[in-house]
Amino acid sequence: MNIQELKVTAQRLMAGDKGLLAMDESTSTCNKRFEALGIPQNEEYRRKYRELIVTAPGLENSISGAILFDETIKQSTADGTLFIDILIKKGIIPGIKVDEGAVPMAGFPGEKATEGLDGLRQRLTDYYQRGARFAKWRAVITIDEGIPTDTCIKTNAHLLARYAALCQEAGLVPIVEPEVLMDGTHTLEQCAGVTKKVLHKVFNELYQQRVDLEGMILKPNMVLPGLDCPVQPDTDTIADATINCFLESVPATVPGIAFLSGGQSATLASVRLNAMHVRFDAIMPWALTFSFSRAIQQPALEIWKGNDQHIAEAQKELVYRAACNTTARRGEYRADAETVV
Repeated sequence: MNIQELKVTAQRLMAGDKGLLAMDESTSTCNKRFEALGIPQNEEYRRKYRELIVTAPGLENSISGAILFDETIKQSTADGTLFIDILIKKGIIPGIKVDEGAVPMAGFPGEKATEGLDGLRQRLTDYYQRGARFAKWRAVITIDEGIPTDTCIKTNAHLLARYAALCQEAGLVPIVEPEVLMDGTHTLEQCAGVTKKVLHKVFNELYQQRVDLEGMILKPNMVLPGLDCPVQPDTDTIADATINCFLESVPATVPGIAFLSGGQSATLASVRLNAMHVRFDAIMPWALTFSFSRAIQQPALEIWKGNDQHIAEAQKELVYRAACNTTARRGEYRADAETVV
C-alpha cells in the first residue's frame, strides 16, 4: 500500500470545484431506466449511452472522477477506444463499483447487507491494472418501524471497513457509501439521528480495520425527511441538519465528502448543495462536493432516448448539469437563473 499515492488521488478527486459522476448503474438498473423511456435494453445501447457520457465535450471541466460498472470499464467507443482511456486523457480519474448489491439479511425483515467481499482482493488488483484508481461500495440503511437495528448497522459498517482496507491494500481510494434511504415517512430529525449513528459506527469500524482516513472519501446521504413525510423542511433547515450531523460524525482528517443524490431531482440536489456551502463553507474541515448519478444524467437520458440524432443535445445537457453542481460547490448556484439547454 502506497498511502501517499492514495492521499494524492483523494485530493485530486476533491480538488477545485469539481465532483464525481456516478455512472455505475448495474445492468438491471440501467435497463429499467431505458425501459421507462422506450430505449432498447441491451448491451449495445448501454455502450452507446456510456459513450455519449465519456465523450461529452467539456465534461472534465466539472468532473474529477467517474465511477464505472464492471461492464463499462471494459467497453470501447464505436472506433475501438476504451472508455477508461478517454477518461484518463481528459484528466478524469476512473473508478469502479465493486460491491455486488444489497440482499435481505436473514432474520432481519426489511433490512439488507451488501455482498461482494468474496474474491474482492483479486478483482481490485485487476481493476487497478486496468487503470482504476478508486472504488465504491454502497450499503443501504432503511428507516421504518423498529429499524434500522443495531445489527444491521454494525454488519454494514464492518463490510464497508473490510472493503476499504482491501482497496487501500490494492492502491485504490475507497469511496465509503453508507446510504440512509429517502423512502418512508420518517422526519428530518429521525434521519439525522440514524445518519449520525451509522457514521459513528462506520468510522469506528474503519479505525478498527486500520483504514487510513486521509486516503478515503465518504459518500453519504444528505439528511432529509422521508419522501412521504408530511413535513418537508426548507433548504436552509436541511443544510443545517446535514452539516451539523457531519461535524459531529466525520473526522476532520477525511479529505472529502461527496454526496449521493439518492433520488432527489437534479435542481433540488444542486440547491441543497449550494446552501451548505453558502452557510458553512468557512468552517467545514473537509471538502464537500457531489457524486451524483440521476441528478446529472437523467435529463440527458430523457433527451437522448436512444436516438443518435440527439447525442449532441444530450451531451450539452449532461455537461450543463455537471456545471450547475460546480457552481453549487462555490455557493453561487441559483435555480431561478438556470438557462434552458
